[in-house]
Amino acid sequence: MLKKLLTSACLIALSTQLHALELDKKNINYIGPIAEHSQLKPYETSQQAAILANLATELTKNSTNISIFGNELTWQSLASVKQLTVPGIQALKFSVAVERFTQGKMTFAGIDKGTLFINGEPKTLSDKSIELSLPTGEYHLLLLAEQVVDWNKVTLDFTGKAEHDKVSLITESNQLSAKQLFDATTISNLSLAPDAQAMVITSIHYDDKNGDKAVKTTQLRDAKYQVRYSWDNGEASGFTWSPDNQSLIYVINGQLRSLDRKTLASKVITDKLDGASNFAFFDPQTLIFSWYKSAPSNNGLTKHYQGLEDRWSYARNSNQVYLLDITSGLIRQISSQSHSHSLEDFNAERNTVLLSRNPIDYQAPPHMLTQLVEVNLADNSETLIGQYRTFNQARYHKNGLFISAGPDFSQGAGRAIDASLLANNYDGQLYNVSFDGKKVTALSKEFDPAIESFSVLNNKDAIVSVTEKDTKQLYLFDSKKSQFKKVNTDLDVVERFAISKDKNPQLLVTGSNASSAQRLQYINLKKNNAKTLWDSHAEFYANSHIAKLEEFNFTNQDGVEISGRVYVPHDLDQNKKYPALVYYYGGTSPVTRGFTGRYPFNLWAANGYVVYVLQPTGTTGFGQDFSAKHVNAWGEFTANDIMQGTQAFLKSYPYVDAKKVGNLGASYGGFMTMLLATKTDMFSASIAHAGISNITSYWGQGWWGYLYSGEASKNSFPWNNAELYSQRSPVFHADKVTTPLLLIHGDADTNVPKGESHNMYTALKLLNKDVELVEYKGADHQIITREQRFHWWNTMLAYFDAKLKDQPQWWDSLYPKQ
Repeated sequence: MLKKLLTSACLIALSTQLHALELDKKNINYIGPIAEHSQLKPYETSQQAAILANLATELTKNSTNISIFGNELTWQSLASVKQLTVPGIQALKFSVAVERFTQGKMTFAGIDKGTLFINGEPKTLSDKSIELSLPTGEYHLLLLAEQVVDWNKVTLDFTGKAEHDKVSLITESNQLSAKQLFDATTISNLSLAPDAQAMVITSIHYDDKNGDKAVKTTQLRDAKYQVRYSWDNGEASGFTWSPDNQSLIYVINGQLRSLDRKTLASKVITDKLDGASNFAFFDPQTLIFSWYKSAPSNNGLTKHYQGLEDRWSYARNSNQVYLLDITSGLIRQISSQSHSHSLEDFNAERNTVLLSRNPIDYQAPPHMLTQLVEVNLADNSETLIGQYRTFNQARYHKNGLFISAGPDFSQGAGRAIDASLLANNYDGQLYNVSFDGKKVTALSKEFDPAIESFSVLNNKDAIVSVTEKDTKQLYLFDSKKSQFKKVNTDLDVVERFAISKDKNPQLLVTGSNASSAQRLQYINLKKNNAKTLWDSHAEFYANSHIAKLEEFNFTNQDGVEISGRVYVPHDLDQNKKYPALVYYYGGTSPVTRGFTGRYPFNLWAANGYVVYVLQPTGTTGFGQDFSAKHVNAWGEFTANDIMQGTQAFLKSYPYVDAKKVGNLGASYGGFMTMLLATKTDMFSASIAHAGISNITSYWGQGWWGYLYSGEASKNSFPWNNAELYSQRSPVFHADKVTTPLLLIHGDADTNVPKGESHNMYTALKLLNKDVELVEYKGADHQIITREQRFHWWNTMLAYFDAKLKDQPQWWDSLYPKQ
């Protein structure tokens, strides 16, 4: 009996020793004394929290030395500190890394009064220690000590909850973090002066202090990128430049103001335009703009639907187009009251305005009609140019109009597919149309990239934004040669652009690459070269380890090449086995190469996953034949491509553990995840975010379900193609699911209502399958806010860690069993 007790005691002691880690003082930085002559220490004042928070911010920024009240202080190793007591405040700073979700207690022995900051957030110490739960990653700790009796007796250690709960001190931060990806400064809007000698740049960033609210900055900069003027709080918007380059019009705090570019003097034009936007100079003395008015609130007992559009909360709001005389302030409405209108373009020489509107008309897919009309300002007469089932954008040029729309525009003028196929009208095309709309010439039939938007230059050429395979690019359309020439942006994904109006147009462009963050580029169109004005990658990610990107294409069973790419974790050891994640969309748009976004591939790779992203059949950007296969397919080609692609991926990447592969997608991609779960067991865990489980209920209940189905299920309805609506719906095959499945949905989703996840959850629960359902309160189709985004990213990684790494602790901490 005594032997058993001794053995047990030894095991307990050994276990405790295994879990405990003393943090080496040589790798912990110390600075002090700080404010040694202060009469009171922060804890003796009523403003302790604010005083320490301000100090923590500055100490976190400075890695070598800092000046405080005229005293130069230098960081040194804690091991070199020999004093018993030190006046004022002292600080300890160090960083730790964890390779998996880690729990345990960190103890700061010998520090009687102290405040701990972890990644800038204050944490309360309880009895000189703190309980920690740390997801995979790196953490920066700062301890502000206000009372220490003997610095020689100060020790720091960590005791893990389990044997695998370990932390390690690191000397420099290299791992990519979620906070970097979400918080780092990005340019959200830009505008370029007609003479290209000035620009307005709006940037945003996030931080712990402001939480979900973006910190916005708007600045006027010159051609050398030097700041000339700033707007407080970044609230100014709607910038437009006068044709003579002398002034800048903008909206701020409900006022329409003008800024003199030379003197920087600002004056009010009017302050009675709430809801107005899209200001532009019609001529030197006249502004044209859109004015939005919300419908009166319905506080009655019922809501009477007058059409399918009434499911939209904004359906009865009105948008009209107006002219404003700058001198007198007189405003004139130029659009008719019969419909809500969008301003497409205007032509001062013709004295006309181009408007579009959407009268209710369900007669043909996609069950929406667009009318393009021209208003003659001389007599207010209105001319109908055309009525279209597919329409995106219209602009004037010298001899007519440019219009972007799908291949079926104007009785199929843009179709470049076999007559037996149905065109995918999400595959945008460019057309030249006469002023009266009667003559239509397709300009992009032989151009595979999908037209997204465009801007017209003074010489009738156009800058066209396109989806090209899995990139977003700019092309110059040469109207004389009827040719598309690629603009050299040096970017995988162009996010936004602005164009000058001088003789040799210049471009201002923001965007990113798959492995590098956002840049601002200045492009000389004539020379077709790019100059970097600002690089967020150098500013925020210079020391971060970014996944290695590899191209991975394969040929499917139909002989068609399917594009893809693989993110390989930094310092991967090919002699080991790694889990993998397969991501796709399939809803007719490719998964582009943006550095970050809602689905952070680089972050997943930083957490130890090999990530395979593929572009299955049906997506735009690869030509009309490829995109047409999306119509009436509902996963038929897409599922095969994903399964075949995953098999080819596993064959080419032998260090990926074929038994530890997860898959995920959102919206149509969530539909694909559910569908794949009924077709294959090659995946070990699956996540469907805002997925469609029943095509019929989505078609009838999603706000835009019938419009999207007008393309995806063109000419097919539950009454004439019941097989498509039922047999392609995952919930009708729920009994075939064997893969663990996590369903995620925003409980305020109007695009794909949360009932789509509820359908599948109900079925799989009744079938006793491994299924989880997580709803985000107040979230619509996308997870937008900072707090929810971090939690959502953690939820996905925690689920895959549990299922693919056999590490359930993170998931259990987020969603403890009741």
